[in-house]
Amino acid sequence: MYPNWVLQRAKLTPSRIALTYEGISWTWEQMKTISLERAKQLSMFNIQDGNRIAILGPSQPRLIFMIYGCMHLRCEMVMLNRKLAKDELAYQIEDANVSLVLVDDEDINLLPEGTNYILFSTIENKNAKGQGVSISEEWALDQTITIMYTSGTTGFPKGVRQTVANHQANALSSVLNIGLSEKDTWLCAVPLFHISGFSILVRSLLYGNEVRLYRKFDPNQAVEDISAGNVTHMSVVAVTLERIIHGLEERGLKASEDFKVMLAGGGPVPKNYIERAHSLGLAVSQTYGMTETSSQTATLSNEDALRKLGSAGKPLFFNQIRIANASGPSEEGEILIKGPHVTPGYVGRFSNKNSTVNGWLHTGDIGYLDEEGYLYVVDRRSDLIISGGENIYPAEIENVLMGHSAIREAGVCGIEDETWGQVPIAFVVLKDYATKDDILSYCLNKLAKYKVPKEIYIVQTLPRNGSNKLMRRKLKELIETNN
Repeated sequence: MYPNWVLQRAKLTPSRIALTYEGISWTWEQMKTISLERAKQLSMFNIQDGNRIAILGPSQPRLIFMIYGCMHLRCEMVMLNRKLAKDELAYQIEDANVSLVLVDDEDINLLPEGTNYILFSTIENKNAKGQGVSISEEWALDQTITIMYTSGTTGFPKGVRQTVANHQANALSSVLNIGLSEKDTWLCAVPLFHISGFSILVRSLLYGNEVRLYRKFDPNQAVEDISAGNVTHMSVVAVTLERIIHGLEERGLKASEDFKVMLAGGGPVPKNYIERAHSLGLAVSQTYGMTETSSQTATLSNEDALRKLGSAGKPLFFNQIRIANASGPSEEGEILIKGPHVTPGYVGRFSNKNSTVNGWLHTGDIGYLDEEGYLYVVDRRSDLIISGGENIYPAEIENVLMGHSAIREAGVCGIEDETWGQVPIAFVVLKDYATKDDILSYCLNKLAKYKVPKEIYIVQTLPRNGSNKLMRRKLKELIETNN
């Protein structure tokens, strides 16, 4: 058993700043007081210890207060992605079998019809004075804190369980790598419903550092905070890193000497970005991780960024990485991961699927370890599209397209994009008349905007092998014949 993180942090550093948002700050004692009030209010809606609930809302303090209130009640929180379409949210809500959705008032229109929900304002306005509620002062390591959905190769997203042990192990591995100071301030401009965002909250609780929260990524504000020394750490993807670099260059600024490191995930960072960042005094450490590993598994130190360009670094302290069936350095194979940060399993339709085989998580990613043990990711799940740090599986989009009454067959792949790294495009074989605009409009109602194909190609046939399986790697060849 381990102490309730919120209570323990408030006990250790009650007057230290925990959160800053749009010029307003809260101490850890204030975070404890507000979150305990939320726990009491939640209990008045019959939300009890161990309930599985879903949470939907933009990144702002009231969301964090609600999250910590649920943590006091040891709820299993399904973190809903507010970028998703209603059909996608409906799948997750049903698959996770949640008892209730807690939703920020401004996101009510994102919920599918028939959802059982309570507005944040309804909870916040409940008079809980004198309300008695049992707050757990200790948490078990195997207690599930969060459930986050990750796209799957089958086209059906999997609900990944993340426990106290998972989150704690990841945070401890990270701090052993990057170090810790009581003056550290983490800039959070990534969504809190993503593992990258939620892991910042976990680190804050365990380390006692301040989180400077953005509602959404603002390159101008980020440039100001980084150059002025208001923050020491930040998590980015390649597209947001470039916008920060460009902003610093445009304004003739450099990163403050107080800024320590920027963790870059969601795919490889171009050499040009690394070189430009170095010239601006901006330390960048590339990372490799996934939802199943509660964020980072390996990280490339800033000092090795140019020497080991393209590498995701070495595994963090408690983690192990090996390449399946590899007999020596530089031999490619599937990346396997072992460690206390690896999920114990899934929920819903994949609840019977083992997350590991003989203790090893099979990532589906292809990579190799060089002679010094540095990991290089060659291909992230062969068909995976990484767009602005978001993982997009072609099968998921294909399933939606095949639901259109005029489409007989569908194939999706990614193409390079200057801004987002990659974007999805689709190839369809029609059985009835439909225009590209008809198909795009259909997709907009069924998919998150970033998953909607940027181009639709209507073709006569799709490339298939002898077993009649779609060969996605050959889809791009259809572009020339379709022009």
